[in-house]
Amino acid sequence: MKIIKKVALFGTSADPPTAGHQAIIRWLSESFDWVAVWAADNPFKAHATPLEHRAAMVRLLIKDIESPRQNIGFHQELSSYRSLESLAKAQALWGRDNVEFTLVIGSDLVDQLPRWYGVEDLLRQVRLLVVPRPGYAVEHSNLMQLRQLGADVAIANLTGPDVSSTAYREHGNSQALTPMIEAYIHQQHLYKCQDVA
Repeated sequence: MKIIKKVALFGTSADPPTAGHQAIIRWLSESFDWVAVWAADNPFKAHATPLEHRAAMVRLLIKDIESPRQNIGFHQELSSYRSLESLAKAQALWGRDNVEFTLVIGSDLVDQLPRWYGVEDLLRQVRLLVVPRPGYAVEHSNLMQLRQLGADVAIANLTGPDVSSTAYREHGNSQALTPMIEAYIHQQHLYKCQDVA
């Protein structure tokens, strides 16, 4: 009998990463053998903050998680504009045999996913886990479209906290942030909203 290692792939374009992202990572660590996390640029979004700062914040977010299983890793080397390329890098790192990769996305990306580069090839090689986000319902028709593209898709039984990077950037809602991220933002003077707050 083969032992399958279950690896969650969670690249995020969060600007900045929030307590919601941290809750998702913590939840993933309870369900997977390894959780690989990195900061990425999303070609469908404009990013105000350079990738190097977003990566530093993701690293801090992970450092702040107490995981009994010690199974969360920051893997910035997996970052790419294209998830298919991130998957190829993960396969080079962990191999293809006896490893089951699960691509983790927020429900806000479900509409966008069919337009991703090489989506059918990607979906043949990974399981897809959609994490519900407040304000972004997962429509049955979208799931059907993903399944028609070959997705083995599941919905996480977790709803992330009702916080968002956008709410922080636009309104300075610091409740969205962990203390380490908030300190980094102030130290680096990353967002205009911090001057208002």
